[in-house]
Amino acid sequence: MTSKPVALRRLIDLPGVRDLEYRALLKRDFAEPDARAEFPEINACVSALLGLTADEAEAAARPPGWDDVENQPPAQQVIAFEAEGWDVTDDKRRPLRVLGHFGAPLWLAIRGVAGSLPFEAESTEPEAWMSKLEAEAKRFRKR
Repeated sequence: MTSKPVALRRLIDLPGVRDLEYRALLKRDFAEPDARAEFPEINACVSALLGLTADEAEAAARPPGWDDVENQPPAQQVIAFEAEGWDVTDDKRRPLRVLGHFGAPLWLAIRGVAGSLPFEAESTEPEAWMSKLEAEAKRFRKR
């Protein structure tokens, strides 16, 4: 039995993230943790999407056994996020430059420790069984 591939939620497609990523592309320092003090829009975006700021996420207490995944190199985080159903890369499949701002809050939200995940509407695509049923109905009407 083959399983249907799960569509990953793309961090860059969430409101405001693409704009922050573009700014980090133009100004390398924008991706650094110190940039949050100079650019409050970073924490505003993270907070609006995940329910806590990047600074609050860094200060949040981790439960026993926490694997410290938010401090792993970006390439390893990409793999770990994909295992949890999230794509944290840009359109060229490179880790987002602003991942340092979103990584800890997103991990805390995914694992239910703090914050919350952004709302995701249910898919409007019909289920596979529905399309098969429709095809069968069309064949039946032709008889």
